[in-house]
Amino acid sequence: MPIHSKSLERLISALHRLPGIGPKSAQRLAFHILKSSKAEANELAQAILGAKENMKSCSVCGNITDSDPCAICDDSTRDRSTICVVEQPQDIFVFEKMGEYKGTYHVLMGALSPLDGVGPDDLKIKELVARIQKGKIAELIIATNPNAEGEATAAYLSKLIKPLGVKVTRLAQGMPMGGDLEYADEVTLAKALEGRREL
Repeated sequence: MPIHSKSLERLISALHRLPGIGPKSAQRLAFHILKSSKAEANELAQAILGAKENMKSCSVCGNITDSDPCAICDDSTRDRSTICVVEQPQDIFVFEKMGEYKGTYHVLMGALSPLDGVGPDDLKIKELVARIQKGKIAELIIATNPNAEGEATAAYLSKLIKPLGVKVTRLAQGMPMGGDLEYADEVTLAKALEGRREL
């Protein structure tokens, strides 16, 4: 016998399908929404629908935007000779929040994963090559995730792009600031040693 009404169960179930939201968090969010005013709940619903209706992929970089090209690609102050390659649009937000990177981006929409049936044709690699061939690109920064899929994608892109005369770099990996050596795993330590630099 269900504890909650069908409407509440449906809301909890819908919230639980969101990434990172477990059953307890979904229940908490559902009750928070129910405690909110009808106007606040309506505002949330309209924001979700508005985002779904108005957001699209940038025709240049693949970022999620409500204008095409996106604000980053449209910004004439950005360094157009550098492209930072990321797996997903949300990765761009991490870089932009940092405020240090002034180049452009390219979103692959995933990473190579033969076990999951994701090959080069399933990613936005052809579009990346076309951008490189069309523009004056000096450096390609590969910022894929430091896991098996991300490493395979980085190696594939490096092999594909280097013959085009573009400098290909990879984000440094290794010890985080404030980390203790005794807690580092072997792979992290090996990457830190490999990426060491002169002081």
